[in-house]
Amino acid sequence: MGYDKYTKTSRFMSSVLRHNPDSVGIRLDANGWVKVEILLEALHRKGHNLSEKDLAELVRTNDKQRFAFSEDGERIRASQGHSVPIELGLQPQTPPDTLYHGTIAKFWDGIMQHGLLKMKRTHVHLSPDIATAEKVGARHGKPLILSVATGRMHQEGHLFYHSENGVWLVHTVPPQYLTQLPL
Repeated sequence: MGYDKYTKTSRFMSSVLRHNPDSVGIRLDANGWVKVEILLEALHRKGHNLSEKDLAELVRTNDKQRFAFSEDGERIRASQGHSVPIELGLQPQTPPDTLYHGTIAKFWDGIMQHGLLKMKRTHVHLSPDIATAEKVGARHGKPLILSVATGRMHQEGHLFYHSENGVWLVHTVPPQYLTQLPL
């Protein structure tokens, strides 16, 4: 990922819209939305000066598609990854037979004992391919890639959701559905 003119603002927005809207004095609605004009004013107060055009470009070019506009373009939210309680309004969907999760080796023993837990977030995040999972895991060190038997999980009653940016979401992944992949 190259460092472009929006990277710093994108990271700040991600923190605000996913975890800490109070830090800039905004409130998210029950579905995580905030009016674009309110977000732009809040960002400006914190030194992130964007026009509506700049914001649209930031959203359009974000490599992980972390943000989404409402259909009318008047509101914005983070696509997933929240630690604040919100309801994304996603409907349960049938996942592919296998999805992937990227982490690091120091968490392996805990994962094998308890499974993948959402921790402070609203869901566990699963990737559609190994490369994406590897990129996610590499943010914190040498990645460890887990294959998740999502087809079997779904058949056994686990609910899956597919976010607007392609990330699969589930509340937990018990250890019996996990296999470590060799790198």
